[in-house]
Amino acid sequence: MKNPCYIIEENLLRKNLALIRSVVDRAGVEIILAFKAFAMWKIFPIFHEYGFNVSTASSLAEAHLAFEEMGNKAHTYSPVYQEDEFDEICALSSHITFNSISQFEKFKGISNNSFCHCGLDPQSLKFQPIAACAAMTGTIFRSTLKSKISCGLRINPEFSEVETDLYNPCAVGSRLGVTADKIGEKLPAGIEGLHFHTLCESNSYDLEKTLQAVEQKFSKYFSQIKWLNFGGGHLMTHKDYDIEHLIKILIDFKQKYPHLHIILEPGSAFVWQTGFLTAKVEDIVENGGITTAMLNISFACHLPDCLEMPYKPAVRGEVEPNENAYKYRFGGNSCLSGDFFGDFYFAEKLKIGQEIIFEDMIHYTIVKTTMFNGVSHPSIGIIKSNGEFELLKKFDYSDYKNRMC
Repeated sequence: MKNPCYIIEENLLRKNLALIRSVVDRAGVEIILAFKAFAMWKIFPIFHEYGFNVSTASSLAEAHLAFEEMGNKAHTYSPVYQEDEFDEICALSSHITFNSISQFEKFKGISNNSFCHCGLDPQSLKFQPIAACAAMTGTIFRSTLKSKISCGLRINPEFSEVETDLYNPCAVGSRLGVTADKIGEKLPAGIEGLHFHTLCESNSYDLEKTLQAVEQKFSKYFSQIKWLNFGGGHLMTHKDYDIEHLIKILIDFKQKYPHLHIILEPGSAFVWQTGFLTAKVEDIVENGGITTAMLNISFACHLPDCLEMPYKPAVRGEVEPNENAYKYRFGGNSCLSGDFFGDFYFAEKLKIGQEIIFEDMIHYTIVKTTMFNGVSHPSIGIIKSNGEFELLKKFDYSDYKNRMC
């Protein structure tokens, strides 16, 4: 296997997909994949086997990926939309959620119909300016908001159990979502759904409290809409998650509002505990009584949440702190002074050349990596159900150069 490398395990992924599928079937809701947490498109055929072929998009690029590789139009939400991208976003989306009433009012009548498609197969859809291909097909891919897209409004219930402000969309002064006092008695004409996102790796009891806040402030609008999106952050594949409680919440809510189509869009839950990141000790340095194992990966570039959250990753083979354990800080291979994380304890001394395995490194890692310093980017691979390793992607100099100009 390559080192460094992000490696997903197919059997563990299938276990998660089966569990999430059971929630869909038992609760009668729609659950779709959030690309912002996982967008490894070469794995999507496995998702399709379990009936997951719809996803969320937070940008034009993600909307393209949804259509080209998931095979369906996206449920798109972005804090702001750009005029020069919006018509293409319309063409790639079944649902568009707006972050504010002013954004909805700005874009609700915009559709330049400036893109067409050459062929009916979503897998081969390639968007081109009409001038380039209308003569070949004569088919304009029309995507007006009125007739083709279901519009929604993101709401802010001003309640969240998320304790870290960096990940709390309902923190005081949040730019995300419309508070109830900004709406009035009636939703803007053309809004068919509401979307809230208040969770982050949360449990069903957090969802229950959130729903109480949403109902208290926004239930008066439920008769005016067709769908309600519960957003992401539902960590239903965590070993301690109460699935039965979640299903009860969903069924009870649907009984209260039977006309509403309920949507959940978790990201982490799909690939929680399904893979790891391999690294290697390249050097060991000591300074000021601190021993640092220098790795061939970077926390800043490859594990950014460790510095942002901060989030401490689990390392295979580490032990609890004790007087006989060897204590190490792990250092990244970028020139950023703060590119390190610790402390980690081991029963034996680490050696140069030794492999280090960071557990649970598939969600919110690959999608957030950078090529700062031009450091070598970890490869991406899969351990298939039969135990064989397949290398899916190896990065090289061209990947770095092509991002520059």
